[in-house]
Amino acid sequence: MEIDLKGPVWGKNSLIVLFIASGILIGLLPIFEAKSQKTENLTEILISEHLVMIEGNSLLAKADHLNIDSQITKKINVVITAYSSTPEQTDDEPYITAAGTWVREGIIANNLLPFGTKIRIPELYGDKVFVVEDRMHRRKGYYHVDIWFASYGEAKNFGAKRTYIEVLEN
Repeated sequence: MEIDLKGPVWGKNSLIVLFIASGILIGLLPIFEAKSQKTENLTEILISEHLVMIEGNSLLAKADHLNIDSQITKKINVVITAYSSTPEQTDDEPYITAAGTWVREGIIANNLLPFGTKIRIPELYGDKVFVVEDRMHRRKGYYHVDIWFASYGEAKNFGAKRTYIEVLEN
């Protein structure tokens, strides 16, 4: 079977557009050089300094790169526990946060701080930045933080810890 490159589908203009598009893509390749690293149960591919591809199908902001040099506005003593996306630990949609985003590493639930607030938990995670995007049952109060984990086993193994959080300026 022969392909007619002179017909209406494969005219000169189509070939020029194809040539230009491939040149643009080749020029962009260095921007998307990826390095892989295995973290817990998820495979992350670093796309750029601020973006991560998770499990090959989701492009997300990298939580630990969000305003790492932000000023600390206050320190709050809290109890920290963990949760995962199991129906027993969440409401109707276990993979969607109260803020309407997909759960991912670096997400926390808290009833005191507004959505989007960035915090650090220095005694447990050093300079890693977490973002408030979920809520807990009101009986948990304001001074309780829940960290999201990918699996129920990881969340259960985390247990409960008493420490402080650093709230970062937005």
